[in-house]
Amino acid sequence: MSNLSFSKKDDLNKFLKEEKFNKILVISGAKSFNSSGAKKLFEGILDNKTVEFYFKKFAVPNHIELKDIITLIKKFSPDLIIAVGGGSVLDYAKIANTLTESTNLEDELINSTYKIKKFTKLLAIPTTAGSGAEVTSNAVIYVDKVKYSVEGEQLRPDNFFLIPELVLAGSNKIKSSAGFDAIAQAIESLISRRSNEKSKVFAEKSLKLSFNYFLDYLNKPNYENTSAMCLAANLSGEAISISKTTAPHAVSYPFTALYNISHGHAVSLTLNKFLKFNYKNLASAKCDFDLNERFKILFDITKVSNFEALDQHLTKLKDNAKLENNFEKLGIDINKNYSKIISSVNPKRLANNPVDLNLEDLKKIIQS
Repeated sequence: MSNLSFSKKDDLNKFLKEEKFNKILVISGAKSFNSSGAKKLFEGILDNKTVEFYFKKFAVPNHIELKDIITLIKKFSPDLIIAVGGGSVLDYAKIANTLTESTNLEDELINSTYKIKKFTKLLAIPTTAGSGAEVTSNAVIYVDKVKYSVEGEQLRPDNFFLIPELVLAGSNKIKSSAGFDAIAQAIESLISRRSNEKSKVFAEKSLKLSFNYFLDYLNKPNYENTSAMCLAANLSGEAISISKTTAPHAVSYPFTALYNISHGHAVSLTLNKFLKFNYKNLASAKCDFDLNERFKILFDITKVSNFEALDQHLTKLKDNAKLENNFEKLGIDINKNYSKIISSVNPKRLANNPVDLNLEDLKKIIQS
């Protein structure tokens, strides 16, 4: 795996020359490819190579567009795929590159009967500091507005480049949502049932960076704080590759699918609620570690002394990042649409929550 040094255009040029790739498929978003500076990054370095570009059409990755990308991969047969974009671009590339032998894609995604086989090398270049998808071995896809995960070590990109300049150019709306996703991932990793010492180290390092740099990254963006958030996102990705996420992520996907709320923003809507539930039920935690000690780590990193102060700290952070936290103001009638929302919740991620959750718990938490 690539190390965590930051890259430049010369590094990408050197990599492509040394590896002697001749047929390259670039997957990106049409707007972000230009606005991030990725188009300029690639100028000149793809000369004398056979190149195809695919620009995604939908904000939320779906199985219909995934089919188009798989068809292109099989037809073009690249020896390298470069995914340059946010989490959804990277997820498209990761899944398409490993499901080219699928015979009934929709059914296989719904029933998790897919067979993973990597088609070619994948290079990930994130243009957001959020999911850390460049280092994770899973990806998300939606079928008829229901979220499904594809998981397997072969999904992990072969190489990644962190290029802060591409992230620096993003809008604050994108940065705030993606950045909070990195924060939520690391927090959830820290308290996940599947957390271990290795994921704990990744999560702590990520959170120390995020809480130090997140607001400056939004309000006074520069190379230093952008680099810090790129690293924080990368580390949070490493953390959840081991521990996976918990309840806030499990519940977030319906908000994205049904209300077009960006992923990180959707996660932020219930993070405090589930943290409160977990903290109030420390004695019922089913972990191989002391959950109370993990909360103390969060207190130390955020420089607070109790849960109420942590709750206030996270709320203030969301307010300052302009992440609306009120369901009604977002056009969500949580009581009226509760059944629709809960039917799309990811049960695997719920199972990682440190304290067991039943349907009645979920209803009380989400509607609180």
